Amino acid sequence: MTTLFDPRDPAVRLDPYPVYRRLRETDPVHRSDFGFWVLSRYADVDAVLRAPGVSSEFYRSRSWAGRRGGPDSPLVTSVRSWMLMLDGPAHRRIRAVIGKVFTRAAVDRLRPRVAAETNRLLDAVGEGTTDLIASLALPLPVTVTCDLLGLPTENRDRFRSWTEQISRVIDPAITVEDAAELNRAETEFREYVTGELDRRRAEPRDDILSLLAHAESDGVRLTDHEIIANVLFLFVAGHETTVNLIGNGLLALLRHPDELDRLRADPGLIPGAMDELTRYDAPVQIVSRLLDEQVTLDDAVLPAGSKAMLLFGAACRDPRRYPDPDRLDVTRPPVKNLAFSGGPHYCLGAALGKMEAATVFRELLARYRSIELVAEEQLRWRPNVSFRGLERLPLSLNH
Repeated sequence: MTTLFDPRDPAVRLDPYPVYRRLRETDPVHRSDFGFWVLSRYADVDAVLRAPGVSSEFYRSRSWAGRRGGPDSPLVTSVRSWMLMLDGPAHRRIRAVIGKVFTRAAVDRLRPRVAAETNRLLDAVGEGTTDLIASLALPLPVTVTCDLLGLPTENRDRFRSWTEQISRVIDPAITVEDAAELNRAETEFREYVTGELDRRRAEPRDDILSLLAHAESDGVRLTDHEIIANVLFLFVAGHETTVNLIGNGLLALLRHPDELDRLRADPGLIPGAMDELTRYDAPVQIVSRLLDEQVTLDDAVLPAGSKAMLLFGAACRDPRRYPDPDRLDVTRPPVKNLAFSGGPHYCLGAALGKMEAATVFRELLARYRSIELVAEEQLRWRPNVSFRGLERLPLSLNH
């Protein structure tokens, strides 16, 4: 077997799209030498996401759990209750409760707060050079998630540190040292939120943590363990996708100045451009599934008991789905992409993440006459292979 795709390859991290193109053209249903079927076409990825008998419950795998500290470790014990990692009735029960957090009305209520926080952070940046990841893209979604849940924003740096560690749980390249850090972060996070949850039990407030503490689905309340596990999941999901959407999206626009100018000339295009920016350089590049049953694709059969690696980034550049897919077009007609997954596990927070990113782009373009990348060679991509995001985005900003 040939290693046509190794997600740990630094070249893939730097620019995965030539590799994805080669996979789609030469071996779109690729049997890798590390035990996964690697799927790179939109139709195949979408089919697996929607197929019956396909599972997200990777914690059932002894080897998967073992690399993350073992089946009884704090991290794996938490993951067993994450909405992301559950199937069927268990998934639907928790999703029904968490879904109350992400209604359209709830997202709309957050718009003024997101705009105010974006402007507060930009006020601190002022003019000149800045790393937009550190100064804006990282702190904004953590602050918004704190507001959403009713957790004190003065502790956002701690939350950010914990979630940056724990987000690597789905990374296929976990080391023993990584596992130790992930479990430490999960333990500290759980202890903190346990104290906050106890306070909500004693004195409910008008916040989401209080809602989760008392909400029911089919007459059954979430356990404290389920609440804390999914609060952690909400931080991880909201933090990773939004940071990466802001950073990747702005970098794409800076590399396509004509498209940036179109948004500057017509800010009304910005909300609609979010789908194109997530398609062009997806914040989530890879997810995996266990196949409890056989899955039949157009030209391949994936046997029961196998594992599939779904390349969202490749699916979002599939020319069978998107004409001229390597071209950024902020006015591209809306066509559903898989940047926020699909099927029963479609991301509940997608609308919130896109609203946060749209707010950032609108305020940046309104405030700054000139936004320039300082130096391409200073760009650094984070080591997480499942999430694609920049460590740094050095910019020069001028009014």
